[in-house]
Amino acid sequence: MDIKFEKNYLKELFYDGVTSDKHHRFQPDIVKRYVRVINILDSVDKTLDLFRYRSLHYEKLVGDKEGLESVRVNNQYRIEFRTSEKEGITICNIEELSNHYK
Repeated sequence: MDIKFEKNYLKELFYDGVTSDKHHRFQPDIVKRYVRVINILDSVDKTLDLFRYRSLHYEKLVGDKEGLESVRVNNQYRIEFRTSEKEGITICNIEELSNHYK
């Protein structure tokens, strides 16, 4: 998949491990797991391949988040994203790293 980041703090977390934004601060363990999950997303060809990674709990969201998909970072956090197909390549737009219990 081709990975794109919708928000700047998501890109900073992946490449730098920290954000310049004081609102989006995460524990080092969460950042490490976030990077690992983004690398997995980058390594697969299509979203159906995510079912091989049972620990990610890949799912399509419903309700007010319809149209989004998610994978788990840990029991508390998940990465929300949208996928689209363009010229045979799956593009994954990372929307949010969120606490899914809110």
